[in-house]
Amino acid sequence: MLKQLTVSISLLLPSIANAALPIDKITLPAGFEISTYAANVPNARQMTLGDKGTLFVGSRKAGKVHALIDSNNDDQADVMFEVASDLFLPSGITFHQGDLYVAEVDKIWRYRNIEASLPKIPEPELVYDKLPNKSHHGWKFIRFGPDGLLYIPVGAPCNVCESDAPFASIIKLNVDTKQVTTVAKGVRNSVGFDFHPHTGDLWFTDNGRDMMGDDLPDDELNHVTKEGQHFGFPYIHNADILDPEFGKKASSINNQPPALNLGAHVAALGMEFYQGEQFPAGYKNSIFIAEHGSWNRSSKVGYRIVNVKLDGNQVAHADVFASGWLQGEQSWGRPAAVLTLNDGSLLISDDAANAIYRISYKGK
Repeated sequence: MLKQLTVSISLLLPSIANAALPIDKITLPAGFEISTYAANVPNARQMTLGDKGTLFVGSRKAGKVHALIDSNNDDQADVMFEVASDLFLPSGITFHQGDLYVAEVDKIWRYRNIEASLPKIPEPELVYDKLPNKSHHGWKFIRFGPDGLLYIPVGAPCNVCESDAPFASIIKLNVDTKQVTTVAKGVRNSVGFDFHPHTGDLWFTDNGRDMMGDDLPDDELNHVTKEGQHFGFPYIHNADILDPEFGKKASSINNQPPALNLGAHVAALGMEFYQGEQFPAGYKNSIFIAEHGSWNRSSKVGYRIVNVKLDGNQVAHADVFASGWLQGEQSWGRPAAVLTLNDGSLLISDDAANAIYRISYKGK
């Protein structure tokens, strides 16, 4: 049930906003610094920025959506509004033409002209309610594409299985006509994507299946070059790893190999092309990926931010940009999504530490 809230405001006092998170353990390239942008943001996942600078944050298990404001421009949120609660894993949110869109597992909601009415929350409008209601890989990451359509991944309802459409795919929705088009097939669980700033092509992360050991298969960074391409699941993983159960059918699909293998079980989630001006020029149009971290590997991996640089449509190289949420085999945080602020700094949401961090460049 959707709970409508008219006013629910929390003042993020300095003692709260500067909660004792061990950000001194984060390792960054020379010249970069990290700070806590906001703490006590329940289960923070995808973020989106309003036209007036309001930061909206979805959650997964918390079932809530929040709006955060840095009212005194000190690079730290000091006011938080609860936009909605009692939602079904509302991980995915996006802002488009003045409206906030929120994705539950099975529904898309719209809050029209929300920044103009805060702290009052506008009545939500139901945009679409024909998504599957399966919670397994059902939480979303959503974004409008250059074509003005809303892109929505629909994860496979299993670790590995054959499933009917729209499962294991990325679709796009015309929010006015409700027409749905399949963009990519054979996608097990994408919780992050973005569009190349020059070509407009869709690039997305995808989580590989479990229970094939510590090192197989890799999570992937994928590039859609033609609408309707198949990316292998559940028949073939990465470019050439046949699935033990479904691999015999691999020849029936035209598998699109990944642009980059990211490593097994790193749990690659949110990603974004960096288009800010604050970081050194070499980062322009590169990809930042949040690796949430492994849960079923004998030694943990991930729990970091990776930067991927391209040469045209090919991956040139990938480097670890931020690490330290994993200390030995103990993790104190799990990066979930990234977002560039208007000043060119980079926000990172952390759904385990309930925090949002800000990375800025202070070097020459």
